[in-house]
Amino acid sequence: MSPQLSPAQKQQFGDDLQARRSTLNGQRDAYLDGSSRAEHARAVLLQDGDDATQRDAEREVDFARTDRDAVALAEIDQALQRLASGHYGQCITCGDEIALARLQLAPQAARCVACEALRERGAPKPATL
Repeated sequence: MSPQLSPAQKQQFGDDLQARRSTLNGQRDAYLDGSSRAEHARAVLLQDGDDATQRDAEREVDFARTDRDAVALAEIDQALQRLASGHYGQCITCGDEIALARLQLAPQAARCVACEALRERGAPKPATL
């Protein structure tokens, strides 16, 4: 079943997704200062000082941050592809409509709340200190 979004709603979601994509790209570019992810990590490692443990921690934070941004950008790109193909707002797992309120909160959402909850329950939990 295809979601019943008006053309104006689809346009607004597309605009919102593009704006989020642009913001994330800008933040990532500013953070990496024009370097690749690997170059930035290497620069952190080569910083002067004797605090190797601190540099290791900073590198791990860098990797986590760039990983998170890459995942968010991929989700946005996938949502834009669904929008272009006419499948935006349709759960990729069960095919049901994704609630409008969910799309308004998270325009990149690919699953309805029920399917996302099931997916998250099955996902491994992140390690804690």
